[in-house]
Order: sequence, then structure tokens, then C-alpha cells
Amino acid sequence: MIFDNPYIQERIKKAQTLREEGFNPYPAGIPRGTPSTVFLEENRDLLERPEGERIAQDRRYRLTGRVKFIRIMGKAAFAKLEDSEGMVQIYYNRDDLPEGYYNKIKKLIEVGDIVEAEGYPFVTRTGEITLHCTDLRIVTKSVRPLPEKFHGLTDQEIRYRQRYLDMIMNPQVKETFKLRSRIVSLVRRFFEEQGFLEVETPMMHPIPGGANARPFVTHHNALGIDRYLRIAPELYLKRLVVGGMEAVFEINRNFRNEGMDATHNPEFTMIEYYWAWHTYEDLMRLTEELFDYLFENLGLPRKLKYGEHEVDFSTPFRRVGYLESLETIGEVPAEVIHDKEKARAYLAEHGVETDPNLSLGYLQAELFDAFVEEKLIDPTFVIDFPVEISPLARRSDENPEIAERFELFIAGKEIANGFNELNDPLDQYERFKMQVEAKEVTGDEEAMHMDLDYVRALSYGMPPTAGEGIGIDRLVMLLTDQHTIRDVLLFPAMRPETELEGTAQTPHTDESQQKENNA
Repeated sequence: MIFDNPYIQERIKKAQTLREEGFNPYPAGIPRGTPSTVFLEENRDLLERPEGERIAQDRRYRLTGRVKFIRIMGKAAFAKLEDSEGMVQIYYNRDDLPEGYYNKIKKLIEVGDIVEAEGYPFVTRTGEITLHCTDLRIVTKSVRPLPEKFHGLTDQEIRYRQRYLDMIMNPQVKETFKLRSRIVSLVRRFFEEQGFLEVETPMMHPIPGGANARPFVTHHNALGIDRYLRIAPELYLKRLVVGGMEAVFEINRNFRNEGMDATHNPEFTMIEYYWAWHTYEDLMRLTEELFDYLFENLGLPRKLKYGEHEVDFSTPFRRVGYLESLETIGEVPAEVIHDKEKARAYLAEHGVETDPNLSLGYLQAELFDAFVEEKLIDPTFVIDFPVEISPLARRSDENPEIAERFELFIAGKEIANGFNELNDPLDQYERFKMQVEAKEVTGDEEAMHMDLDYVRALSYGMPPTAGEGIGIDRLVMLLTDQHTIRDVLLFPAMRPETELEGTAQTPHTDESQQKENNA
């Protein structure tokens, strides 16, 4: 059971004791106190005063926060309170609290409790600005002990599964997610300032489309039909371009029923935008401007550490052709790149198993993944992809085997994908047919379905348009030096827990607190 732990039972008893003493351990309507940063800044002048005068009884403060440390020394105690902005020390003793209150409360306040403290500032002999309490009460009793403070919370499984506990024990985690929020806000503001309109399109699709991926399937009971969680918003956004919205974007979740690793989660956030009367060359320039905008507004240096690499984000970014990159970066022999059987044999020699039904374009994609991608450290636009692996991209007028498409790679990861949109309805219909045939021949569960309504929309005429998708999660990973997508998702996908109590959070603070109290 969730409350069977003896430490939890002891804390539940203390919550009951508080009630019996006339103190509600879960009161309502408690306003936030003075932020810790404000309290410390407003009293920094006390540090300049002579010894014995570092006190300001005429200044009154009310602080609120979670107790992260307590040291009881007989008739007095020190504690550390943490709020959303930082940590502050409080001091309370028997004589300055209401008569008899200290003895009642000293063993009932524990690490993890959220408290309200009122008093005046002073500076301790060790030079720490501290609140001298004249009133102190518990406003939320914690009945589950925090992990022991000397070891903290380092178990990755617990950190991701219990993100609330991770944020309590590892304050830097909150800073990552605050920065994530700011990045998303800046991306939105950038596109709005460029004249784009933010829209919302369906999350449940009658046909999965917009990217090659295996969908999640759900069922609509009232209609008696299956629906698919969206793989990408692309086809709906381009329907809006057909309808006359010439610059649109959406920031939202996509869902793909595929494996999980350092850069993949079943649900993830992207921005997709579509820009009529522009080309993929314009998109690459706009992407560079977006990075300039982010770095300027975030105050980041142009050279950022990412793991063992230093990534230079100076614009303009490097550009290289897709097939050219196989030879010049991946060091794949030219004769291998253009021959299906040689490509398959070369991959096999290097331990890459491939489906015997793969076409040359898909084998080239395997070569790129194996020999090029991880070498692209500084931002690089890889341009002009094989058309057969680009079912929604426009063919090049100069070479119909090439799609007018790019992908942006940074630190060995794909960050963005963009192209001139295919707006020829007949060509689009034939590409969809090829995808359907690939699904039937190879059993490829990631191949696209035939979307006749989208073809019908194109038949009314979509102006020359370019569109791009940028992975928000991977972008945040880059800008915060995080190396797994789980560190930038508040609640990443996890396997189900087998035992709720199996959280390996021992020794608990209750044990270490007793050692501290006896010191």
C-alpha cells in the first residue's frame, strides 16, 4: 500500500497531532511570502554593518517555502527554506515564539514540510542573512520523506517517473524547464513578428499522414470508427494554405508509435510552418534568423558546449548536398552511392542489416544515417534529397530524381526538415500510390496512407509554398546541453511501475534528520 512505510506512518501521526493541537496541517488561502531573492537582496546592507549591529528588528518579513534542512540545538533551531527562487535560512527558538509553542512544534516540523515564517532579518556569526522567527507554522505537512540529503536523488528512473520529486531535490532541473518555456515563447514571438498566423489543427486524424511513422490508433465510440493520433500537422496546415492563409504555424505535440531512445519519445513537440510564395532557400535563411534571434534574446555565446563538442552557431550555416555528403563527409566510395547492390553490400560489411526490398534511395538514406549524420557537429543544412524518400516535397526542375528539400543537423542530430511543397495534385497522387505499394510489398508500417481529401484540396490549387518542421525538444537539448530527450520533457514516457513503493529512496531524511538533531 502507498502509506505502509513506517516513516510515512510516523508523519501521518504527526499530522494528526497537529490537528489535535488545533493547527490545521493543510490550511487554505495562504498567500505567497516574500521571495527568498528579494529578502536576501533587501537585507544585503546588514553585511556592511559592524559586528553586533547586523540586525534590523524594524524590518518585518513573511517567508514561505519547503524545509530542506533542520538543525535542532535544544532550545533553538536553524532551518533552510526553499521557494521557487532559491534558499534562505530561518532561526527560531523557545523564547521568541509564543509560550509553549516551540516545544510543541519542534518535533512536528520536518524536512519536506512547507511552512510560513514571520520575523526580522539578522546576520549570523558565519555571515548568513537569516530570518529570526517570531511566528512559524506548518502550512502543508509532508507525509512522505524526501531522499536523504547527502545522496540526493540520482536514480534516473525515479527522476523521470517522479518529476515532482526530481524538481524538489534538484533545483537546476527547474531552471532547464524555465529555459524551455522561454525558448518556446521566443520561437512563437519570432514567427508572429514575421507575420505568421498561429493556428490549431486536429490531433485525431482519419488517415495518418504528414510523415513516415507508425501511428497510435484509437477508437471513436460515437462514430464507430478508428482515429489516429497525429504524426504531423503538415497536411492540415497545407490545406489552410490552399484556403488562403499564406503564412501559418503551429506549435504542438506529435505522436509516433516507435521506439524510445536519447532523441525519441512517443509524444514530442514541434513547430511546423508554411509560407506561400517562398522557397526552401527562404526557409533556410529564416531558420538562421531564428537562431540569431534566440541567441540574442537568451544572451547565449555563439559557441556553445554540447557534451564533448563546442558547436559554433555563427550564421550563415554550412550547406552540403545530400549525395555529396555521403562521399565527402561519410567517405563512402562513389561507386557504392549510385549502385543498389554495392550499397547493400557496403552496409552489410559495416554491420548494417537492411531489408532486401529497399530501393536505392532508401539505401542511400541508410548510408547517410550510418556514416554522415553523427559527423555533422556545427549547424549544417543538408540539401537536395532523393525524391523517393521525400514523398511530400517538390521535384527539382533540373533533376527530377532530386527533391527540393533540406534537413538541418547540429551536434549529430536532425533538428529541422523543410522543403518546397509538392503542389501538383497528379504528382502527389502518384507519390501516395507509391507509398501504398511500399506498404503492401514490404509491410512498411511507417509508409504513408492514401489521403484523397488532401489530393482533392491540392486540386483546387495551392500557391508555390515552402514548409518546415523544427523539433522543439531537440532544440532545447542543444541550448541546455542535455543529452537525452527525457531531460527536457517534464513527464517522459516510461514503462509502467510494477511496485509503487519500490522507489529506492533510502536512507530517508527521517533517519538523517535524527542524526542531525542529535549532533
